[in-house]
Amino acid sequence: MQSEAFSELFPLFNAANPETVDWLLSVADEHEYPPNRAVLMEDAWGNAVYFLVSGWVKVRRLSGEDAVTLAILGRGDFFGEMAILDESPRSSDAIAISQVTLLSVSAQRFIQTLFKDVQLHHRMLQLMVRRLRQTNVRFQLRNRPPAIKLAKTLVSLGENYGEVTDRGTRIYNLDPKDLANVSDISPEDSQKLLGKLVSKHWIEIDEADESLYLLNLKQLAHLAGHMG
Repeated sequence: MQSEAFSELFPLFNAANPETVDWLLSVADEHEYPPNRAVLMEDAWGNAVYFLVSGWVKVRRLSGEDAVTLAILGRGDFFGEMAILDESPRSSDAIAISQVTLLSVSAQRFIQTLFKDVQLHHRMLQLMVRRLRQTNVRFQLRNRPPAIKLAKTLVSLGENYGEVTDRGTRIYNLDPKDLANVSDISPEDSQKLLGKLVSKHWIEIDEADESLYLLNLKQLAHLAGHMG
């Protein structure tokens, strides 16, 4: 992957020195995974940082035989960066939802990269703070109606990872249970609300294409904004 395309795909590197990006790509390894394959096992956190070039990944919390989806990540996002600073054991994994292409950079080399480029270091801190704020927003939503929580999730996925098409903003057609987990609602509410949004023509689900189209992002954002 060319450094210019990499910087454009990953907002983390928008302000990075081009030489830094070139060096990072020179030490990165590329991986491809089919759907439902573990891309990061619970004992591998802290070994590397992973950059999602294409596809969709879910991060799960494991508890015995149960697994709860904590986050859905799409093209242009990255994960594993916090674990390189935290040596405590992990009880989570990352699973490919669709066909996935990743670039990985070892923890040692990624830390070297941060030390080499002050702008990149600053940008990393900004994005980590933004993730903490997103967690805070989810906490604020805990007592809100399920419809608002689900709308917030769909809008976030569309804005962060969506592909603008003639049919609307395309995201992956996620399993209702995964949507329920990340929205903090029940699977039953997730299934029911998705049906209502389809009937309102706010979304369209194309199972053959494995796609969910956000047809009326403005109305979804309006619904998601009813937090007062």
